[in-house]
Amino acid sequence: MMVPLLPTISTACIVISAILVAIGWGKIRKRDIDGHQKVMTLAAIFALIFFIIYSSRTVFVGNTSFGGPDEYKIFYTVFLIFHVTLATIGAVLGIISLVTGFKDKLSIHRKLGPITSIVWFCTGFTGVIVYLLLYVIYKGGTTTSLIKAILGF
Repeated sequence: MMVPLLPTISTACIVISAILVAIGWGKIRKRDIDGHQKVMTLAAIFALIFFIIYSSRTVFVGNTSFGGPDEYKIFYTVFLIFHVTLATIGAVLGIISLVTGFKDKLSIHRKLGPITSIVWFCTGFTGVIVYLLLYVIYKGGTTTSLIKAILGF
């Protein structure tokens, strides 16, 4: 079975981002501030690449519906809503963590950073599960672009 290229690349980007966050967390625990900043910036870049691929694909190609058994669809949908909510919270926390870190607002950054990291790890993990359910375990359902859905063609 062939997996689609863009979802595979975007999922890899989010996994790489989560791994880099873990490395960055380890660096700050060792008081390697410069290394921490570099690795966390790279983690943010991979998250941004994910977002660009994901949002572009959503608009121009579309989202793929769940292609598994109908009796599992409700469970998939609830899990997807959980993942999207977690990803949104993680993205907002990530932006706040980056801004507070770069602006030397370290009292906020030190409190928020670990929470952000844990949310991001969970986002990466649930994102991989969504990917596996859509493209590996089951054959993906139909795909319709946002543009086609809005314009009706």
